[in-house]
Amino acid sequence: MTTQQEIAGPRSGLAALVRNISYEVMPFKSTEQAVVESVPSSVPLTVTATEAKGIDATLGLAERLLARGYRVAPHLPARQFVDRGHVSDVLDRLTAAGADSAFVIGGDAPRPAGKFPDAHSLLEVMAEIGHPFSEVGIGGYPEGHGSIPRPVIDEALRRKTPLATRVITQICFDAATTRDWASEVDLPVAVGMPGPVSRQKLVRISAGIGLGRSARFLQKQQGLLWRLLLPGRYDPTRLARRLGAVAPGTKLRGLHIFTFNELAGTERWRRRLLDSLAEGEAR
Repeated sequence: MTTQQEIAGPRSGLAALVRNISYEVMPFKSTEQAVVESVPSSVPLTVTATEAKGIDATLGLAERLLARGYRVAPHLPARQFVDRGHVSDVLDRLTAAGADSAFVIGGDAPRPAGKFPDAHSLLEVMAEIGHPFSEVGIGGYPEGHGSIPRPVIDEALRRKTPLATRVITQICFDAATTRDWASEVDLPVAVGMPGPVSRQKLVRISAGIGLGRSARFLQKQQGLLWRLLLPGRYDPTRLARRLGAVAPGTKLRGLHIFTFNELAGTERWRRRLLDSLAEGEAR
């Protein structure tokens, strides 16, 4: 027979993850207004950076959202920085804007614009200059990377860890795999997962970013695979609950939602989940 304590364990694990949630947004023209209309300032944000839009689009949106009272971690893509002076200028700009967090990545450019081929090289220079951030995030890959060998990814994470304060993972649909991977990481982990977006968009974007063994995982989980291919929206609740069930006693400390800028729906989902948890605690 299941006891109340056994029920409360997964529920409390999920509550801890949901109450430490953040959203990723993309720097489009409509993003600022969408954030202000739908997202409370208590929810931390990250702002993506792409080679196509350039780092200035990321910094500009981050500055505007910081001015509106949000806590914002801009993505800082190493391959878009030209030299040490460029890094210093960006750090000065973010210091003036009041930023206290950043997410440092290698970036998607096929060739570095300057002297920084990867996140570790940028992190080193940021530390030497003296960055203003109390929180520095780095990327993690529970299932590996689609185009980089696993030993290379693991060594990169090991080198970056002393220069960071947390890890944000790439999407992984297998909660146990995420838990097992996090057990080998020496930093708190925010689990990256999709928000309630159209299934077609999720499949398209997931294929573009490469999900390591997730394709094989989906092949084994035929029910989930078919749900992703059906019309309509993906509901992340089941994955969130599975993560909550495995989180207690681990380094899994929060959820990081890839919103794909579908912010109103993401926020409605978060509030419904919080309400269901509060109802469960009241019983």
